[in-house]
Amino acid sequence: MRAKIIIGVVVAIVAVLGVAVFFFLRGPDLSAYERFREAAVIAMSAQKMLVVEAAGSPEAVGGKAIKLLFGTYFKLDGVSKGPGMPAPRARWPKGLNTPKEQWVGRYAMPVSDSLGALPKVDAEPGLSVKLDTWNYGEVVQILHVGPYDKETPTIERLQAFIKSKGLEIAGDHEEEYLRGPTMFGKGNPEKYYTLIRYNVRQAGKTH
Repeated sequence: MRAKIIIGVVVAIVAVLGVAVFFFLRGPDLSAYERFREAAVIAMSAQKMLVVEAAGSPEAVGGKAIKLLFGTYFKLDGVSKGPGMPAPRARWPKGLNTPKEQWVGRYAMPVSDSLGALPKVDAEPGLSVKLDTWNYGEVVQILHVGPYDKETPTIERLQAFIKSKGLEIAGDHEEEYLRGPTMFGKGNPEKYYTLIRYNVRQAGKTH
């Protein structure tokens, strides 16, 4: 069932990013992520995030959510803008077994811990904007290089790695889009860089 859910998530991400326009041009230094071509366990600190939550089918609301996310981000003071700005992320708390009209996508950008309030935002029905803290701790991640619709084998490698380490998934499917479409078009999908990530815990541990 989880494999089906993950495939559904990938389909949703493909649909969203197909209509999204990323406002960054270069993003982070990609060489720093080459080591994650093989899955690895790392520790990550909690991160304050600007989050746009979109309820509904990703094909219908994803583009609006991305537009609202970046539109709000660029109104904020004290955040990195331009070529060095952080890459966007997304979490998907529901899966393929849920009707798409009931799906929830959480599209996010990292912000400073010192950011205390958001400017007034006019969000369409079904969209909301908030500041939230994404907790991490021990995570497992892998780098996928290539089109979004070719992620499934990479995800399966990551899942096999998690199992081999005596771990289990303990959170939502998360992706960080290091290189993707730009404001000038979709670019070369074969050169997209996407980190696929899960919070994990020891298998059988419930707390």
